[in-house]
Amino acid sequence: MVRRVETMGNHSRSRVARLFGNVAFLSIIAVLGLGGACFLERTSSAAEPIIVGCPLATGFPQGIGAKTGIELAVAEINKKGGVKVGNERRPLEAVIMDTRDLAAGVPVSESLLAIERLILSKKADFLLGGPIRSEAALAVMDLISDNKKVSILTAGSITPGYTKRIAENYEKYKYLFRMSANAASYIGETMQFFGTLKQKFGFQRVNIMIQDVLHAREMADFVKKGLTNMGGWDVKDPEIYPTGAMDYSMGLLKAKRENAQLIFIWMDHPEVSILIKQAYDFKVPALLAGKQGGLEDPGFWKASEGKCVAAISTEMKAGSVPHPALSGSQEYFDAYEKAYGKGPKDEWAGISYSGIYVLAEAIERAGTLNSETVVTELERTDRQSSMGRIRFDPKSHQVIEKLDPAEGVIPLWAQWQAGKKVAVFPPKIATDVIPSPWAK
Repeated sequence: MVRRVETMGNHSRSRVARLFGNVAFLSIIAVLGLGGACFLERTSSAAEPIIVGCPLATGFPQGIGAKTGIELAVAEINKKGGVKVGNERRPLEAVIMDTRDLAAGVPVSESLLAIERLILSKKADFLLGGPIRSEAALAVMDLISDNKKVSILTAGSITPGYTKRIAENYEKYKYLFRMSANAASYIGETMQFFGTLKQKFGFQRVNIMIQDVLHAREMADFVKKGLTNMGGWDVKDPEIYPTGAMDYSMGLLKAKRENAQLIFIWMDHPEVSILIKQAYDFKVPALLAGKQGGLEDPGFWKASEGKCVAAISTEMKAGSVPHPALSGSQEYFDAYEKAYGKGPKDEWAGISYSGIYVLAEAIERAGTLNSETVVTELERTDRQSSMGRIRFDPKSHQVIEKLDPAEGVIPLWAQWQAGKKVAVFPPKIATDVIPSPWAK
């Protein structure tokens, strides 16, 4: 159903400014249209739509990816008649609002404002998407729970603190669910992948380069501690770069001098493409492995002129690379490609796409929009998807994460090989890793 153009009026801005002090709030901008005209046609159904408020950082790849997945799923569901609520079928309508939470220097109060407007002004029945930045996601938890709105995080916000808070105070935060990854469990998967690299290539020396944001700092700590505890690894302290950094030469040349065999990278800003190209130009003899914003994009091989040959991207949930072991992954990939002209570039589209279906199916089972009843049905979720098997932990409401897609949702580590993005971990969907062409 048609997406609404959302901007923030002066009255709302001044009211929130009074709440949070002398903060210079910027307007929440309308989301740029993506995809085909099918997303711009209003359904002919006379039934009242179910409003899904989607707080997203729409000026960044993660937010754009989540937005496309949401739009695609909403269009598919509405084409089939909408969501059955009791004896009535009702269309879904996604109201997407820009949180700007990934922009450098933007306070978390911007996300609070977006959530408040979605709930109070736009009358959202449910929330799905972000905020993407962990600090912002934590900041809005009380606001969402106080309004008893069911929310499903499908983009970013991987801090363990989010679901830990739910588990520790279930009655207050039971309306909150997360389908994006938990860093604590994800690091175990990462250690297993790095263990396979050590076994295959004899890796010992690891450098770390990260973006200066909470989730990246947490991931760096997890990796350093995890590899140190495993033994047999020499792990350097992280090199930290501000969001939007345009030069990584010092860190890369340091890694080259130290004969790094593996560089763990955690940067989700698009400027990390500069790092990948510089590593190639400097002939750094290490595999670059981790979160590297833009590397997942289907056009990255061509855009980088093949300079991403030594880079392995991590998508915290699978789906962007079709595989027979992932139910519906080829159908999802084909539908996305048809709608947008190319395949999905990252996990945020796939998680958000699946998230809309998870929510719609829970509503249908509940037969009502009542939050308490929908929470109960979400807790009963058990469906196969392009990510693997989707179920929620009953206490923390974290999606259950495994390495076998028959048991839970799985991560994806993928490498560009001869112009094609292929899965190299976990084993159920993997092909062999190719080492850096300058490996020593």
